[in-house]
Amino acid sequence: MSFPLICQMSIRRISQRAKDEKTRKLLSRIIRVDQAGELGADRIYAGQIAVLGNTPVGPIIQEMKEQEQEHLETFNKLIVEKRVRPTALLPLWNIAGFALGAGTALLGKEGAMACTVAVESVIGEHYNSQIRDLMEDDPEKHKELIKKLSKFRDDELHHHDTGLEHDAEKAPMYDALSQVIKVGCIGAIWLSERI
Repeated sequence: MSFPLICQMSIRRISQRAKDEKTRKLLSRIIRVDQAGELGADRIYAGQIAVLGNTPVGPIIQEMKEQEQEHLETFNKLIVEKRVRPTALLPLWNIAGFALGAGTALLGKEGAMACTVAVESVIGEHYNSQIRDLMEDDPEKHKELIKKLSKFRDDELHHHDTGLEHDAEKAPMYDALSQVIKVGCIGAIWLSERI
């Protein structure tokens, strides 16, 4: 084997290792933050159910919570399968999610639904961004994960629409409440990807 051929093979191996490492980091970031986000969503709905569970909107919130539990179970499995370190902030998101859900539900059905609309709009955009990243990396390699993220995104956008259908925009100080919740979600995403 000639020296130039050996060099060429070595460069290919190094290049493939770099691509594999980039893919591993991408998957770790996605799985870590999505597990955290789905835990937060589950806890938000739990807080809303604690306040509004026995009202006419209770079954609607329960249905959305059940979908979030399905999403969370998926990411809990992926954390183990892909050997991804969960965010260290899970205990904080557990408490903060419940407090946000219960707090907005204390404003009434409209407050709970305003929270849902704000959170799910950010999450829908976030899932779209992740799907684009996976498509850029290797659409065939990530086919199953893209399929799951697409389904979950569609579920989240359905929750968003459900919130609008149930008077989210009639919540007290809707615009301000929505913006504060969106900024909090964006911050939680940023932190969960890194910590």
